[in-house]
Amino acid sequence: MNNSISAPTPARPGSTLHIWTPEDKTFWEAEGQAIAKLNLWISVPSLFLAFAVWQLWSVAAVNLPQLGFKYSTNQLFWLAAAPALSGATLRIFYSFMVPIVGGRRWTAISTASLLIPALGIGYAIQDPTTPYPTMLILALLCGLGGGNFSSSMANISFFFPQERKGSALGVNAGLGNLGVSVVQFLSPVIISVGVFGVFGGEPQHIVNKAGEHVSIWAQNAAFVWVPWIVLTTVIAWFFMNDIADAKASFAAQAAIFRNKHNWLMCLLYLGTFGSFIGYAAGFPLLIKSQFKDVNPVAYAWIGPLVGALIRPVGGWLADRLGGARVTFWNFIVMAVAVFGVLYFLPKTSGSAFALPFGPEAGSFTGFFLMFVVLFLTTGIGNGSTFRMIPVIFMNLKTAKVQRNDQVAMAGAVKEANTEAAAVLGFTGAFAAYGGFFIPKSYGSAIAATGGPEIALMCFIAFYVLCILTTWWFYARKHAEQPC
Repeated sequence: MNNSISAPTPARPGSTLHIWTPEDKTFWEAEGQAIAKLNLWISVPSLFLAFAVWQLWSVAAVNLPQLGFKYSTNQLFWLAAAPALSGATLRIFYSFMVPIVGGRRWTAISTASLLIPALGIGYAIQDPTTPYPTMLILALLCGLGGGNFSSSMANISFFFPQERKGSALGVNAGLGNLGVSVVQFLSPVIISVGVFGVFGGEPQHIVNKAGEHVSIWAQNAAFVWVPWIVLTTVIAWFFMNDIADAKASFAAQAAIFRNKHNWLMCLLYLGTFGSFIGYAAGFPLLIKSQFKDVNPVAYAWIGPLVGALIRPVGGWLADRLGGARVTFWNFIVMAVAVFGVLYFLPKTSGSAFALPFGPEAGSFTGFFLMFVVLFLTTGIGNGSTFRMIPVIFMNLKTAKVQRNDQVAMAGAVKEANTEAAAVLGFTGAFAAYGGFFIPKSYGSAIAATGGPEIALMCFIAFYVLCILTTWWFYARKHAEQPC
């Protein structure tokens, strides 16, 4: 009789992981690390495409008047803001899908769904008689891309040990967030060339700012993502993994709604990610409304690029210095940067809330640099707040468990990971509403007062609230949950 015990069969791409213990250093070094990295590096392009589709309207809305669409400024701001509204709402449901459906399956399904708005916008934008309600529906459908963030971050959180979650989540979100910048940078380039030939449709003829008659293919801004969506969907389906231990019902995950730290972190993440996606969505139209002689698409992509690239650094800093400390000082800099934006705005717009000091005609250079600082801090804060969440919930679940009770500790760790993943997703859902409220606040403030100043003043007040919340609950000495 053979008494030897055979080793577990190595996990295959596309299979379900029945044994997944990333906190076990032997398992992590031997097998877990390679599997986790494979899933991370497939998740990144999936999330990148989701953000690109989500933010299509931030640049498409700017070009619509040139293409013959007779929409008002407020209607254009609505098109830029609507994807964030639907995306944030979808994130609430997406937050809980990975433990129910499986990370591999849901990544493939949610990535494939991006084909709906990409193809729809590509066809609708070719016809200037397309009714505004149709365009608004297509803008809302772009929210399918926004929803993906919550499920993606929840999924990746299961793969990495506690000490590496901050960096892993920072890489996933940071490189995924690059989709915002790339869509704003690539769109003006790709629409100038008929790269799809007869399959891409006829060009539109417009007059540019130099008074020249030129041909563009506006539909390319949407069509360019279609082949990559198809390819990434196939790769996700066949090469990612589901984790058996990550399965949980909605009822098990819904425990987060009774925990005040879920709601406190929603507030803080609204201040970081909500600011990032809101500023990204509204930046091109804000530039166009305040600095008439500046081409917004030439500059708007730089801010989101900075915010996306710095996010992994925010996670890395939080792993080493503590998430609460990084988040606290980060919000202080954000409040100062918004005041800088107010200082450099033109004072000639007739706004009743314009600052009584600063350059009368405004300074685009100062305005732009202040926004770069804002995007920088949103990225750092995104990474640091997402590092706080796993630590908080791990501490909450393991604090009352005897360290030598391995069975109880394993159960507490599993429960902590499940709830932390749900909180990561739900806070992402809550924060995404910032992508709606920030550009809509600009539009409403301009319509009511002649300038965006009152909206920016409200943002400063909100950041002060975030500073106080972070300090009281997480950063001060003897805080309730130091992290």
